[in-house]
Amino acid sequence: MWVVAGVLLGLFVVSVAVGFHTGPHTHLGAVVLGVVTGVWLLVMILQGRSLSTLLALLVADVLVTAGAGVLAWQGLRARPEDAATFRARSVEGAEGIAVTDLDPDGVVRVRGEDWSARSANGTVRHGGRVQVLGAKGVHLEVWGEDGGDGAALPAEEGRQDAGEEN
Repeated sequence: MWVVAGVLLGLFVVSVAVGFHTGPHTHLGAVVLGVVTGVWLLVMILQGRSLSTLLALLVADVLVTAGAGVLAWQGLRARPEDAATFRARSVEGAEGIAVTDLDPDGVVRVRGEDWSARSANGTVRHGGRVQVLGAKGVHLEVWGEDGGDGAALPAEEGRQDAGEEN
C-alpha cells in the first residue's frame, strides 16, 4: 500500500510541476490525480496504518490539490481574446507609423508590431506618424499627426520604437 501511495504522490507532484509548462488542462489532470491520491491515503488511514504520517501527507495533498484546482480554473476560464485585448490596450497613447495609407482603414506599426487601424481624423498617408487613441480588440483607433511623405525611414522607425519601450 505504501508503494502505491508513493507512486501516486510522485505522479501527482510531477503533474503539478508539468502543468506550469503545459497549461491548465494538465493542472486539471493533477487535480484528478490529487483526489485519487487523497482517497488512497484515507483508505490507508482507515486501515489503521501510521496515522500521523498519513495525516500529514493527506493535508499536504489536499492543499496542493486545491492550489492546482485554482490554477486550472483560472486558466480554463480565461478567454483567448483576453491576451490580445491586453496587448492592444497596452499600446494606447503610443506613437507609430502608417504602413499603408489610412483612408480611413489601413495598417500601422506601433512598437515594432503591425496593427489594423482606423484613422479618426481622415486620411493618413503611408509613412505618416500616428498616435493610438484606443483599442477595440486587436483593432486600433489612431490620430494622424501629419500627412506623411510616402516613405518612412527604417532608422527613424527604429528610434521611435526604441523610445516607446522606455
